[in-house]
Amino acid sequence: MQIQTNIDDHRIAKLAAFAIALHMVEAVVPSPLPGVKPGIANIVTLYVLLQYDFATAAWVSILRVFASSLLMGLFMSPTFALSLSGALVSLSVLWVAQYLPKRYFSVITLSILAAFAHIAGQLIMVRLWLIPHASVAYLIPIFSVAALFFGLINGLITARLLYNKAQKPEPDITEPKPG
Repeated sequence: MQIQTNIDDHRIAKLAAFAIALHMVEAVVPSPLPGVKPGIANIVTLYVLLQYDFATAAWVSILRVFASSLLMGLFMSPTFALSLSGALVSLSVLWVAQYLPKRYFSVITLSILAAFAHIAGQLIMVRLWLIPHASVAYLIPIFSVAALFFGLINGLITARLLYNKAQKPEPDITEPKPG
């Protein structure tokens, strides 16, 4: 029996592979503070949301979390749970935010919202499961500053990618090349 795939499946696989590669690169870069990472793979999720649709972005994000954790040997570990909880809360916020007026909520705003949601999901998981103590709240200012900074940077990068994409239209692959 052969699995039937379509062009959307191939697109999701390619985009997820790119997000996984970025996540793997980020995993080997040392962090100045434990748990603080730039989240460069989230650039792919945001780009996909704005270029395609929410379902495609959700597939890319969830596949990245599962595949990266499998590749790094962290599947079903606390790290996996934190990554998944952050991704799910971030996707939930992006799902709502995509309906907000584009005039007031740019790609940069979406990126910052997603970064705050991601860290909120992780801190909630830490508080409920790993460190069930109120002292987890002391981490909120540190992680909020990181979310604001990296959300802004990732939003700027995504905005630039979308701008470049708009300036250079894709070639029509249905037409044969002359010559």
